[in-house]
Amino acid sequence: MAAEVHVPDDLVLVGYISGAFGIHGWVRIRPYSSDADAMLSAKTWWLNKPDLHDVDRMEVKIHGEDVVARLVGVPDRNAAEALKGSSVQISRKHFPALATGEFYWVDLMGLQVDNLQGENLGVVRDMMDNGAHPILRVAAQDVPEAELAKHELLIPFVENFVKEVDQKARKILVDWGRDY
Repeated sequence: MAAEVHVPDDLVLVGYISGAFGIHGWVRIRPYSSDADAMLSAKTWWLNKPDLHDVDRMEVKIHGEDVVARLVGVPDRNAAEALKGSSVQISRKHFPALATGEFYWVDLMGLQVDNLQGENLGVVRDMMDNGAHPILRVAAQDVPEAELAKHELLIPFVENFVKEVDQKARKILVDWGRDY
């Protein structure tokens, strides 16, 4: 009888395995953030293929825009290829601490966005990076995902426009109008 595995309730999706890397069992991971510090620091990752399970990483490094890693129990290229498409999740407690005024994107999702005029602009539905800075994708909570591009406001996540982030109150105050 196998021991029951405790799945942490604070798992955060950080990327997915896009395939094998080399012939010695390394996997290539496409991170969902340009900063892969959480993947580099966490010793245990959670993969969802064939079902949700934990795996310890032996080695990890940045390789271009990807992360490559050697995982316990993945001895060769075939085993690495079998993990292609797996999501990679990490317990939030393994995320490195941030400096004051810095935020993980996952912490901004769902926060209410109000402007200086007191208008509710919606909630943070997603984020994207345009290379220069992150951008908040803001829309009403009830807008279907397929309709998001038609109804969203794209607000640069920079000091000129984002005046305050209050995670406790779950609000962001922006200098941004509905018609921008």
